[in-house]
Amino acid sequence: KMTLPLALVALISAFGSSFQYGYNVSVINSPAPYMQDFYNRTYLDRTGVPMDRGFQTLLWSLTVSMFPLGGLFGSLMVWPMVNNCGRKGTLLINNLFSITAAILMGTSELAKTFEVIILSRVVMGIFAGLASNVVPMFLGEMSPKNLRGAIGVVPQLFITIGILAAQILGLSSILGNAEGWPVLLGLTGIPSLIQLLTLPFFPESPRYLLIQKGNEEQARRALQRLRGWEDVDDEIQEMYQENRSEKEEGQFSVLSLFTFRGLRWQLISIIVMMAGQQLSGVNGVFYYADRIFESAGVHSSSIQYVTVSIGAINVVMTLLAVFIVESLGRRILLLAGFVLCSASCAILTLALNLQATVPWMSYLSIVCVIAYIIGHAVGPSPIPAVMITEMFLQSSRPAAFMVGGSVHWLSNFTVGLVFLYMEAGLGPYSFLIFCAICVATMLYIFFIVPETKNKTFMEINRIMAKRNKVEVQESKELKDSYPLSRQEEKKSLSSSEM
Repeated sequence: KMTLPLALVALISAFGSSFQYGYNVSVINSPAPYMQDFYNRTYLDRTGVPMDRGFQTLLWSLTVSMFPLGGLFGSLMVWPMVNNCGRKGTLLINNLFSITAAILMGTSELAKTFEVIILSRVVMGIFAGLASNVVPMFLGEMSPKNLRGAIGVVPQLFITIGILAAQILGLSSILGNAEGWPVLLGLTGIPSLIQLLTLPFFPESPRYLLIQKGNEEQARRALQRLRGWEDVDDEIQEMYQENRSEKEEGQFSVLSLFTFRGLRWQLISIIVMMAGQQLSGVNGVFYYADRIFESAGVHSSSIQYVTVSIGAINVVMTLLAVFIVESLGRRILLLAGFVLCSASCAILTLALNLQATVPWMSYLSIVCVIAYIIGHAVGPSPIPAVMITEMFLQSSRPAAFMVGGSVHWLSNFTVGLVFLYMEAGLGPYSFLIFCAICVATMLYIFFIVPETKNKTFMEINRIMAKRNKVEVQESKELKDSYPLSRQEEKKSLSSSEM
């Protein structure tokens, strides 16, 4: 069952970390003209000449693209940090990045420096890169198997809430204006501060405490608190079993992960899912949305409200995924999501091409955008991170998140970089490329990726071992390898007294 400590730790870590990832993805969209104006004024004050158009474009594209680049750096820090500082420790240390960046961005106008904003975007990206990998790992390791999917979708839910919060606060009537934008950028430090003050009161991941730190007493206490009952022997035993089967392999580095045959299909699967998630064009669709609505005759002053409503649909559909992932399973949501995304991209290409000649086509393109966002929110957005937690065991999970995270941010960076050129060269046909990527990812998932709901990490490991054609190190002397549980101790004591 869902206990209060488990619910609270999920909410605090998702609000303090994942929320900010979403917030910073979209926070600079609304105030862009005012920020560019500040860049110009600052440059003019310093040099006495107005900024060259090309230089301004370069600075702005740096401001946008430094965030995913920082995300890539953050992903590369996952493996050493979670192994040395723990999952909770990494999240706490990570808040320092976010608070520093928030203070720098919030004071950049007073300090009359735009370089600091670009630097802060890198720092904020490092924060997001760590957060986007560590939160799903932390929550996945804490959850009981029957809630792992639902709790695993919570970080993605908070990412969408962060995007929506940035869109609402970025309305020109609130903070998306010439006076408000430094506050809008600086607000990102508040969730970090809240997390820094509250997360220390919650336990570390029990699997980390037992398997990596070898501290059964602390792991048992953490589990008892998270589960709300005393008898956690079954879970402790499952962890010992996992630990035993992994003793043979030792801790995985990224290099050994790529060369180890026993994890070959798991590794290929997360690379395909993480690349498919970003290269399926979700950022392109969000980017294009404003123009699609404009061409459909939505007045330019109302477009920001339409964007907010798309953000709201995104939140609602991700919330739906939290409730249905345990009943329908991961595979169905991934497949249905990619089918809907590929169909939307195909029809959108048609609608955008016929818009000039057939008047009602512009409304069809709006329907396609909404359908695409629903499809992505239900499967491709939230599920891949859940699957990384589930397909890898304790010793290989940090390295797997590092690989998955790096693929995620590299793909994100690539789409940001290439999409403008693609769109200039191909126009609406760009969406056919996204359509093809969606179909390819969907076919891969259909043939290769197993259903993981309600299975223990060891059961999933056995399914994948068959696919990798390797033997799983099953421990025959499991009872010997596992210290007697409390009940067994009592039984043996009472039988010896008789």
